[in-house]
Amino acid sequence: MRSAMMRRGLSLAAPSLAALCAAAVLAGCTSGPSEAEVEAARVAAEAAALAARTPPPINLSQSVAQDAAIYLAFSRDIAAIRGGFESPEAIQAALRQGATYDPGQISRGLVAYASIVALQSPAFVSGVNQYGINPTGRQEMIARIVADPRVASYMPGAQEAAGLIMAALDREIDALSAAANSVENDAYAAQADGRRSWAIAHVADREARLAGAKDLSGQTMAAPAAESARLFAAASNGAGLGATGGRRRDPPYPPVVTNALALAALAALGAAGEDARANTAALQSEGVSQNCLNESKLNLYQCLAASRPSYEDMFCLGRHIVRDLATCTRGAAMPAATVTVSNPVTVEVRPPVIVTAPFEPPAPPRPATLQPTTLPTPESSAPPATMTPTQRLNIAPGALVRTAPGG
Repeated sequence: MRSAMMRRGLSLAAPSLAALCAAAVLAGCTSGPSEAEVEAARVAAEAAALAARTPPPINLSQSVAQDAAIYLAFSRDIAAIRGGFESPEAIQAALRQGATYDPGQISRGLVAYASIVALQSPAFVSGVNQYGINPTGRQEMIARIVADPRVASYMPGAQEAAGLIMAALDREIDALSAAANSVENDAYAAQADGRRSWAIAHVADREARLAGAKDLSGQTMAAPAAESARLFAAASNGAGLGATGGRRRDPPYPPVVTNALALAALAALGAAGEDARANTAALQSEGVSQNCLNESKLNLYQCLAASRPSYEDMFCLGRHIVRDLATCTRGAAMPAATVTVSNPVTVEVRPPVIVTAPFEPPAPPRPATLQPTTLPTPESSAPPATMTPTQRLNIAPGALVRTAPGG
């Protein structure tokens, strides 16, 4: 009986305990969140606000770094060529090395390398980041740059970035020009020094040499892995290229610089990664340098077709491989030469002073003075005394017949 009462008491007490627990829970809910919960919410809100105010990290496609590596490695290999060739085989080896490039790849790599140089400018990167703080504003700026790449040329810091690009490319151009001078001058020297015997001899199998140059031009160039990694790291970190010496350059810029600034701006806005290859490829497509390099290839083929002796092949190498690479880079990436004219100098021009003098009529001409003419004294018409009477009668009036003395 007692146990039954105890079970009944427990059964009666259970609802009371449940009610007490429910009341405790309700009491806890009405008292608000704990201090730990409030602190966690505050930290999360601050983190979200900071993330909204922080621009995205630099995002550049690996393919851009690879294209830049192709251009830079080829340019520096060609700039290392020098005259002083010791055999026709050495000339042909240099020709094969120089002919192994695709104009499109070199043109794309030129823009890619210039864009990575632009990312070495802290002023430009921070200037672009001003538009990356607000997500909506960032998307609007990305759309503007894609629609018109020239927009990036007028962003804060673009003048400093353009100066770095031109300084870096100018060093590449100078190195190529020095190599071209060396090779072209050696083409003349080889005709007069101890190499003359083989320098003036005709190249063997000229047709195969020309066909080989054309085949090499159609091959796809591979990017050096180490150089690609170095350039990709430099783009991400904004350091590592040693890009210095540039001065501020004002827009408008040449085509390569314009496209490179736009590509770098997209990378700084986080919009030039692997998912944005369509935009990066469009900016790397630059017509001025590519057309120039295409024409250079045609000129190389024509030069090799017309070349006979080895020294002429040397000239083709120096002019249409080494020098043309420098010329095409300069034409697409460096500003055209300008002629500076000083301010006009104002010169006071006084009208001539005309002084009138009183009119004086000219003196009448003097009459001509006739000088007496001395006429020759006529000879006497009297017949000489020695003439006979018959002779005197036969003389016409006014005529005089002279006779020799004694006749």
